[in-house]
Amino acid sequence: MNQPAPTLVVSAWDLVLAASAPGPHQGDLNHLRSLLERPVKWDDVLHLADEHGTSSLVYRNFAGLGDNIVPSTALASLGQSYERNVHKSLFLARELMRILDCLAALGIEVVPYKGVVLSEAYYGDMALRRSGDMDVFVRKQDMARIKSAVRDLGYTPRVPIPEDAEADYIASGYECTFDSRAGKNLLELQWALQPRFYAVDFDMDGLFERAVNVTVAGRSVKTPSPEDLLLVLSVHAAKHVWGRLIWLCDIAQIVKRDNLKWDWVQCQGRELGVERILHITMLLTNRLLATRVPTAIEKAVTADKAAQAFAQQIAVNVAAGVTYEEEQLSYFRLMMRLRERRVDRLRFLARLTFTPGPGEWEAVRLPKILFPLYRVVRLGRLATRFARG
Repeated sequence: MNQPAPTLVVSAWDLVLAASAPGPHQGDLNHLRSLLERPVKWDDVLHLADEHGTSSLVYRNFAGLGDNIVPSTALASLGQSYERNVHKSLFLARELMRILDCLAALGIEVVPYKGVVLSEAYYGDMALRRSGDMDVFVRKQDMARIKSAVRDLGYTPRVPIPEDAEADYIASGYECTFDSRAGKNLLELQWALQPRFYAVDFDMDGLFERAVNVTVAGRSVKTPSPEDLLLVLSVHAAKHVWGRLIWLCDIAQIVKRDNLKWDWVQCQGRELGVERILHITMLLTNRLLATRVPTAIEKAVTADKAAQAFAQQIAVNVAAGVTYEEEQLSYFRLMMRLRERRVDRLRFLARLTFTPGPGEWEAVRLPKILFPLYRVVRLGRLATRFARG
């Protein structure tokens, strides 16, 4: 007697991809329904949605299906995560306004981005994107005053930097993270896009000049222009090898906007030496989220064979949950290969080798007159790290 063929369990990854669409159309919901006709390992789905930061989107899309298609226990778990994010987002919005008001009173201009600002400006609802902290671009010359101001608001630096090392830290670093009684790493002040050794020297003065007004919690707030934000988020995702789906959801929301200045984006990408990173990001949003590559950039993306190969492999790795240790030699090699220009790869290598940071200052405390020796400390720590990896 012939046995019936076993019913295949739907892939948790395929289900999370389908349920993470920021703006679902009827076709997306129909696709979800078809996937849910097969058995589902719900624990895997909930874990993946949480890991990739899309739990709120998944909850919204599952809840929109109706008809008790999703088990009540799974929907309740997602609903609890959604509610926690609502409360956290409201708290962060209040805190951000408190910080912005304080700095405005001192005549200090800052540009918040990501978090609740990105959620409300690009998703239309701060609850649809998980927000864990406040990211704020600042001018490096304002850092001392800002640190003093936020300290009065209850925020203290996560890693204390000796006063005599602060100028060197700002020159080689890119951010200062703050804790408060409400939690750790709640506030990130960034005067550069990335650590200096990544060799992406973004025009921060230009970013401030091009910033646009958006409404957050009923208040007008400055945030990077859509074009700047597209490049900022693409480079940030590349730094983490595009490892979380929510970063691509953010990119997809920006790309869907009308009247993006693609000529400027491509020109700026060339100047920064991140064209390949931009192309990989476009390919991944297309491959994983079915976001169409914009016509204005499609020809350049299609012609970039290196980007095509990278995107194919990275998509496989993201689906498989492959992680990258950001202190390993293999990671630094990958970061160099992502750059299309030889000069940027050489600058990356030189800066990686000779730019000290908080790790060096924590390892050895040197008097100001011996600060140049931190480069030697850096070399020693790198050699030890690479020997292990």
